[in-house]
Amino acid sequence: MSPEVEPDAGAPATDATHNPSVPPGVDGPPGWLLRVIHDQRAAFLVVGVANTLIGLFWFVTFQYLVGRHVGYMVTLACAHVASVLCAFWLYRLVVFRVRGHVLRDLLRFESVYLSALAVNGVLLPLLVEIAHLPVLVSQFLIVGVTSLMSWFGHKHFSFRRPAAAEQPSDSSDSPHDPR
Repeated sequence: MSPEVEPDAGAPATDATHNPSVPPGVDGPPGWLLRVIHDQRAAFLVVGVANTLIGLFWFVTFQYLVGRHVGYMVTLACAHVASVLCAFWLYRLVVFRVRGHVLRDLLRFESVYLSALAVNGVLLPLLVEIAHLPVLVSQFLIVGVTSLMSWFGHKHFSFRRPAAAEQPSDSSDSPHDPR
């Protein structure tokens, strides 16, 4: 654990050396959900289910607000932006609880979701136009595929920090730096 981070009393360790459920390189005190569940995989799953429901909520909302007028692909883009912003803050605050590098983390997080969006953008028209499934049914089916993509991407990339030995000593890269 880095010396800049003060762990909560009684909280589980936050690095892979002391807690095998925490991916190597994730640094910071555990989020409140991780303090309750004590297993990052389970906490990730709980937040993932919540994010899936939030994402579906945004998709349905935008489909009824604008999708009927501008098409389901515009619905997908609008729902993507709203969902990513909600998901980023939920994962960052209640599961991974990393500090600093907000913009870098958001860009990495978004890159994982852009990959999922690309898969969604290919599968949605295939299911709607070729398989003739309803838009909402198609989106519900695609969520399973993109959820797996998100798990692996966020676990190994989005909120990863270099190991303590690899961290630069430059003060601008401090975990307390809000960038």
